[in-house]
Amino acid sequence: MWSVPRGLSTAMMYSFAARGDCTVWDAPFYAAYLEYTGVNHPLRDDVLAMHEPDPDVVASICKGPVPGGNTMFYQKHPALHMLAQFDRRWMRSCTNVFLIRHPARVIASYAKKREGTTLDDVGFVQQAELFDEVAGWSGQAPVVIDSDDIRGEPEAMLRKLCMAIEVPFTRKMLHWPAGGNEADGAWAPHWYAAVHRSTGFEGAEGPLPKLGGVYADLARQALPYYERLVAYKL
Repeated sequence: MWSVPRGLSTAMMYSFAARGDCTVWDAPFYAAYLEYTGVNHPLRDDVLAMHEPDPDVVASICKGPVPGGNTMFYQKHPALHMLAQFDRRWMRSCTNVFLIRHPARVIASYAKKREGTTLDDVGFVQQAELFDEVAGWSGQAPVVIDSDDIRGEPEAMLRKLCMAIEVPFTRKMLHWPAGGNEADGAWAPHWYAAVHRSTGFEGAEGPLPKLGGVYADLARQALPYYERLVAYKL
């Protein structure tokens, strides 16, 4: 599941974890991304100390077999973590799905957690590039699902998603226990407070947030990449 930050990606991971037949992995390449870029993210030292920084090791696990003896392996991948220098051949062993969210919503949420947000930080360019890459070698557009649609109609959209990726839907996906998941990465204390309070998908979102200054400009830059994928959404 290739997503942008603050894009409902953690809730989706919790949803699949609640199935009972699915192992989940939270941002597998995060430590490798931090190691290779040197970027200063919240809890950077903890992430590097607690998670695998070698992208080749991570890729080998992503290919399977599924850890824990389950039948499904859900990997939550922020698109910006998949750097150009990382070997991507492992992706061909997986079903690649793209989780999108409107840039205005992403940027408004991200800016509350980390100042100085840039286009690279929010991952829209990287997400579109990965979409094109998967479409190129697979010969067809990969599955795209919009977080706004999921929040508006959780059961209907999860049913559509499960049908598209050929796995059975279960209503267990609609709810999870409050307090987080054992698969949460070391970064969870900074980023996951709201989803840790949740027990299911929140209701439909309201109007788009109004952004000003550099954030409004950033949203305008990101919008064309989002709109390219919107054309393919379920």
